[in-house]
Amino acid sequence: MTELAFDLPDGTSVPVTVTRLLNAGYAGREQDEVAAHVAELAELGVPAPEVTPALYPVAPYLAAQADGVPVQHGRTSGEAEWALVVAGPRPEDLLLTVACDHTDRALEVHGVAWSKNAGLDVLGNGAWRLADVEDHLDELRLRAWVAHDGGPEQLIQDSTLAALLPPRHWLDDIAELLEPGTVLLSGTVAMLPGVDQFGDRWRVELADPVTGQTLELAYAVERMPEPIG
Repeated sequence: MTELAFDLPDGTSVPVTVTRLLNAGYAGREQDEVAAHVAELAELGVPAPEVTPALYPVAPYLAAQADGVPVQHGRTSGEAEWALVVAGPRPEDLLLTVACDHTDRALEVHGVAWSKNAGLDVLGNGAWRLADVEDHLDELRLRAWVAHDGGPEQLIQDSTLAALLPPRHWLDDIAELLEPGTVLLSGTVAMLPGVDQFGDRWRVELADPVTGQTLELAYAVERMPEPIG
């Protein structure tokens, strides 16, 4: 279990003990496009899911509000996402925050679920109540930047949430799993072509054009020493 806390715009802080962590995958709203993406990944050796969208259980201790992510090698990268946080039993306890699923790309070809359990799911410190943004959810903008060797950031992901299945899809489809203490990551959006995803720093933001508010996270990718033996 992991103890987290989320700061809301009204100045309150909501503590959450994470007891269940779920990563959605292949969760684009246009499932025909998702099927084409699955075929592309299969050509690269990434195992295709049996169904889409997919859902991967992840060890709860991998949910983190962190400024550094330890990795074992140079082929890992983030994925910009939203996260649904079930902070309690009431509808007003449903929170939305920004997230980045840091994934092991070398391990991904052997099993997507394995790769999801090889890195942290980084969550923002701030959150919004889902009820406060749900009526304009598709207008929220999700962007990510990657940096290399101390150089400038490069935009690598840029999309509105209209590209992804909404939180309500999961609340209706897997309600029995979304008990208090659950955090569900949405799945990601396409990366921009020509940008090297294997950087040493990631920054992700979720912006609300209606309120002008932005949720943000940033972290360094920290290469661990080589194993001995």
